[in-house]
This record gives sequence, structure tokens and C-alpha cells, in this order.
Amino acid sequence: MLRLFTWKRLPVLLALAALLLAALVGQHFRLFERAWFTAQEGRHEERWRGKSIWLPDYRVAVEALPLEGLEDLSALTYDPQRKTLFTVTNKRSQLIELSLDGRVLRRIPLQGFGDPEAIEYISPGVYVITDEREQRLIKVRVADGEQLLDAANAEQLTLGIGLNGNKGFEGLAYDAGGKRLFVAKERDPVRIYEIQGFPQRNPDIPFAVHVVDDPKRDAGLFVRDLSSLDYDAPTGHLLALSDESRLVLELDADGRPISSLSLRGGQHGLKHNVPQAEGIATDEAGTLYLISEPNLFYVFRKQAD
Repeated sequence: MLRLFTWKRLPVLLALAALLLAALVGQHFRLFERAWFTAQEGRHEERWRGKSIWLPDYRVAVEALPLEGLEDLSALTYDPQRKTLFTVTNKRSQLIELSLDGRVLRRIPLQGFGDPEAIEYISPGVYVITDEREQRLIKVRVADGEQLLDAANAEQLTLGIGLNGNKGFEGLAYDAGGKRLFVAKERDPVRIYEIQGFPQRNPDIPFAVHVVDDPKRDAGLFVRDLSSLDYDAPTGHLLALSDESRLVLELDADGRPISSLSLRGGQHGLKHNVPQAEGIATDEAGTLYLISEPNLFYVFRKQAD
């Protein structure tokens, strides 16, 4: 009988098993695609620098500042009228307004929002909040003296695209010029939908919503999940935040990655890994704000050439 196993072959078999395991892990975490992009990123610089956000130029200015009295933060958006930031909490759901240096300015209880995971500024006093599990988009108006926001009184849109529990709508971004709302599906699979017609601009015309989906494009996003989105009007580019990949990607107008910002310690001036990045936003000056669970606040600024 042919002996397939001998002790002399054991090291070879173990080496082959280790290679197979490494290949499976690399595929699972999209490490090969990310390594290839990193190797090619420098080639994009000549084409895109000056015409893009260009994330390699960013360095951390505020690292892991605790937001006192808050926990379970999710999402982030910048309000250009108020010059403040807004986020939401899941447990004991609240809308939180923050100063640009990380101070809590006010808290507004949320009622009937289910599992709020994202918030996006639309226009003065108007925001959209997502209910992740039910894939609801909820338009709210926030006045200066607001005491409570009740979803029952708000315009809502439920999409129900690829429902799979707690892996639904995790991020929002809004293109005010094109009247487009970008919605990120967290994972299984990762998706970025473009929604036209919500929020409704003119209540006197029939309500019509158009959803644009590009699975082939999104398959090129070499990230394990999506936690948040942000739209940059000057360039027309999106920022896509991934918690599990500890990465921010800049996507061009066609959805292709062109630059990145690693959220690992030792990169971009960070002393430690960002533990669980959940929200990203930028202001008019290009300053990048980021929050991480449970209550950590970060600021990144672009370095002068």
C-alpha cells in the first residue's frame, strides 16, 4: 500500500496548510486587494493631488478625546450653518450636538427611531436619520429649542433592500447640488446606494424615489464593512469609513478608490489604533472629524505642502 504520510513529509504538509490558511485569511479580510492599492496609491498622486481630498496628507491633531457622559456613539455630520457636529446614540437614543473641539452642546431624545445608526445634514434645520434594522430613512426638523424628536411626526422612506438583521443602513452622505442621498449598507455585502427623490423637495408634486445600485463597483471596495460616509462638494468625491478595516477611502465620482487614510497606530501621526470608528465628517476647511465607540473624538488636518 502506498504510504501518503510519513514523518519526513510532516513539515511540508504543515507549510502547505499554513499557506492555505494565510490565503484564506487574506481573501477574507481583502488584504491582497488592499496591498495592491497601497502599492499603486503613489501613482495616483500626480493625477489627483490638487483635484481631490488626498488623504495621505492628513495628520491627527486631536487623538482619542473622551466625550464625557456619552456612550455608544454612531455616525457624524457637519452642520455648515451652525458650525457644529451632530451624532446619534443607539442605547437610550439621542441626537447629540457637538462643538468642533468635542464639547457636548445639547442632547435631544429620539422617540420611535428603532436603531438609529446614521445622521446627515440636508439643509438648515433639516436632517435624515437612519433606522438600521428596518432600513428606514427619517427626515427630521431640529429647531433651536427642540426638546424631543418623534419619528411618528416625520417624513419616512423604507427601502427593505437585502434585509439581513443588524447589517443594514450604517452611513449617509448628501450631495446638496445634485440632490442625491448616498446610503451605505454595512456588509454582507457592502453597498453604497444613491437615492434620488428623498427627502422630498416639493410636497406639491407626486412622491417619486429612484434608487441607483452598482454591485460591480462596490465589489471593488476592499473593505470588510462600511461605518460612515461623507460627501465632499468641491471634488464630488465620497469618503467611506470602515471600522473593521481601520481605513478611510476616498472614492472618485465613479466610485473608484483613489486615496486612503489608515486608522492604525503609527500611521498619520496616530499613537494607537482607532478602536471602533463609527462616524466621519468634514467641514469647509477640509478638516476631518471622526468618532469611535464608545465615546472617542478625533480630528485630522491636512498638512501644508
